[in-house]
Amino acid sequence: MKNQLMPNHIPQQSISFLWLFKMAWRDSRKNRSRLLLFISSIVLGIAALVAVYSFKDNLQRDIDAQAKELTGADLVLDSRKGVSKAMQKVIDSLGNERSQEKTFASMIYFENGGGSRLVQMKALEGNYPYYGSIETNPISVANHFQEGRTALVDQTLMLQFNTKVGDSVQIGDLKFKILGSLIKAPGQNGIAASVAPIVYLPLKYLEKTNLIKTGSRINNKFYFRYDDPSGVDEWVKKNEVKLEKEGFDADTVESRKEQTGRSFKDVNRFLALSGFIALLLGCVGVGSAIHVYIQEKLSAIATLRCLGLKSRHAFLIYLIQIFFIGLIAATIGVILGTGIQFLLPLVLKDFLPVEITMQVSWSAVGQGLLLGLIISVLFALPSLLSVRKISPLNAIRLSFEKIGGKTDPLTWLVYLLMAAFVVGFTHLQMKNWTQTLAFTISIGVAFILLIVLSKLLMFLVKTLLPKSSNYLWRQGFANLYRPNNQTLMLTVSIGLSTTFICTLFFVQGILMSRVTLSSGSNQPNMVMFDIQKTQKERIDSLTKAFKLPLMNQVPVITMRIEEINGKKANADTNNRRAYRNEIRATYQDSLTAAEKIVKGKWIGKVKPKETIYISLDQRYADQINVGLDDKILFNVQGMMISTVVGSLREVNWSRMQTNFRIVFPAGVLEEAPQFHVLMTRVPTSELSAKFQGEVVKNFPNVSVIDLDLILKLLDEILSKIGFVIQFMAGFSMVTGWIVLVSAVLTSKNQRLKESILLRTIGASKKQILAINAIEYFFLGAFAAGAGLILAIGGSWALAKFSFDANFIPPFWATLGLFGSVVFIVVITGVLSTRSILNQPPLKILRSEG
Repeated sequence: MKNQLMPNHIPQQSISFLWLFKMAWRDSRKNRSRLLLFISSIVLGIAALVAVYSFKDNLQRDIDAQAKELTGADLVLDSRKGVSKAMQKVIDSLGNERSQEKTFASMIYFENGGGSRLVQMKALEGNYPYYGSIETNPISVANHFQEGRTALVDQTLMLQFNTKVGDSVQIGDLKFKILGSLIKAPGQNGIAASVAPIVYLPLKYLEKTNLIKTGSRINNKFYFRYDDPSGVDEWVKKNEVKLEKEGFDADTVESRKEQTGRSFKDVNRFLALSGFIALLLGCVGVGSAIHVYIQEKLSAIATLRCLGLKSRHAFLIYLIQIFFIGLIAATIGVILGTGIQFLLPLVLKDFLPVEITMQVSWSAVGQGLLLGLIISVLFALPSLLSVRKISPLNAIRLSFEKIGGKTDPLTWLVYLLMAAFVVGFTHLQMKNWTQTLAFTISIGVAFILLIVLSKLLMFLVKTLLPKSSNYLWRQGFANLYRPNNQTLMLTVSIGLSTTFICTLFFVQGILMSRVTLSSGSNQPNMVMFDIQKTQKERIDSLTKAFKLPLMNQVPVITMRIEEINGKKANADTNNRRAYRNEIRATYQDSLTAAEKIVKGKWIGKVKPKETIYISLDQRYADQINVGLDDKILFNVQGMMISTVVGSLREVNWSRMQTNFRIVFPAGVLEEAPQFHVLMTRVPTSELSAKFQGEVVKNFPNVSVIDLDLILKLLDEILSKIGFVIQFMAGFSMVTGWIVLVSAVLTSKNQRLKESILLRTIGASKKQILAINAIEYFFLGAFAAGAGLILAIGGSWALAKFSFDANFIPPFWATLGLFGSVVFIVVITGVLSTRSILNQPPLKILRSEG
């Protein structure tokens, strides 16, 4: 027999993708429960974003499809000014069919029930709407109400005052028969209907009601239908400057599409950002879960390396696992999100001007799947790349052989890609680079601070732990800095989860408290406006007759800005907004409790022919680009009055009283056409109803606002807004808790062998549980405390710079959040250890081996 020589090299073997796939499948069989934690970390984030993206796609599609019904015409011209003769000629030349509407606030008195209410009055002439319909009960009475002295009254208002079709209502000096209840007007949503209920009456009777007086704020609308509307947008663009000069806004079907879509961009942005925060928490969960998973696989990978497996093949085996687990998580998230999208229209129904028809958005599904895969792979890569550095020697020297050595350039590249992903995706939601960078830098700072704090914790425990302390305490604290400790990973995971959970909770509180009105016993709760000069004394007498206080009486004068520093609107092109709208100003000889001079000097009285120094609200001055000593020429209903800005005021607009952007000194406007506002306090709702009834009967042009009713409406609106905020924030909060629990569960194997060793040398179950409880308690308390401090700091910054609000963290709620996080960390850690202690040590070691 010939001697056969051994080859001096190992033949190169090619490994197929199928073999790698089989190895990935076999290796995952034992650890699928662990990988489920990986899945749960990102499912809710993907679900939230898919739901939001699907909702946005469906909403935009329905806005495009229903834009004509929202507008009701091919062209709408809208102005708060009177119509000049030149403009009237233009209006008469437009469209193949036209309608006119005058809209204003007024009181309505129900003859049958005896109640009264401030409503939005719409005096209509013509066949508007040309597209869609005014929805009424009985059906189609909207087509006939202009034929006689009849009205359409909001259905909620009719239920509130126990009124039915056929009853009479008094509007000004005339009585109108209710022809039908109004269900929905074109473009109206549920919130608008509750705040300002609508009443339609024929325009031809408006003058006879005597509701239009000096200072009455009338909105004139003209609706046009075209046989061929293709040139409408071009006509609007061509006449934009002329319309602006006349004080008219133009609205077309296309502009309404853009405007409505734009108004919901902020809503979609908030919803998407809430989902994105849930996804960011998921990223933390993915990173921590894969880090521990790979640590536990070190011996298996080293054994495969001993058998000749290349490092790149070992890397691919675990990459395949992560890819498919990420695909499963993304698919579950997409399915869940597609189902959740059908809930969003129910949550937001009161804020939507269109009927939404929900269907599956395949673009949102695609984005969700792609996003899930990117996040799964990208945030797992830093741990996966370490697989390439595992030496065969790790199989026999696992405790001593370090993984890797020098810093891997690919790892730094992955970190840069992760940062770029967060920045890019945040920008997609916010559309603003300043906010994007602020958000991203805040997360980066929080991340770095938590890493620094975890290192500090390990150093302090190692340095300051007394050697004379109880063994259980020494052992529990020592677990925080021993080799293979999870202090860094758990501090970052728990800390970031706590930061996001608490920030969402605090910001929700800030948003919910943004609109609050004082309702103390010394605050007014009723406002009467449009009181004419000739009616002032009689209104005062009526108020006193009901034994009600005259709390705040001020004159109001309507005017416009004609010139600023000698420039008219057509010359001051960068400041056209200042000249456009009517201004409601007043005159007074002293400042109110809600006003404070921040610049200049307050002058309360002037004599004839003296320079008139006025005071402006500081924010308003910034808006119209004027400062101290600037000259403003006002057109006070035909009379030109030259003024100089003498002071700037800080106005507390939340105070329950009349506040003004422009205040004149006494001695200037006393003889100008004006109306008055009176505020009082009515102690009971019964007296309020009687008093309002008397005001409407005797002074039909005077409008009364019941602030108690407004407060109730605001409370309803805020509760609906709060529900939306809580609904979306819930995704992030639940994800935060899942990541927190998974971070603790994935760390249990790091203490497995130590716990078994302690049992082997005689430690009782109770002692081992106590050691682990001490470790998790201190770790949870430190991480939760750090996260809470970051959350309070972030919430304060948001309150100050974004919401312009004060922020004081609620003590008991904050303490409750801290306690909840620590409790969950300790209970999860102890329970995960207890499951190990319930079995013999040898059995556990064999199963692990």
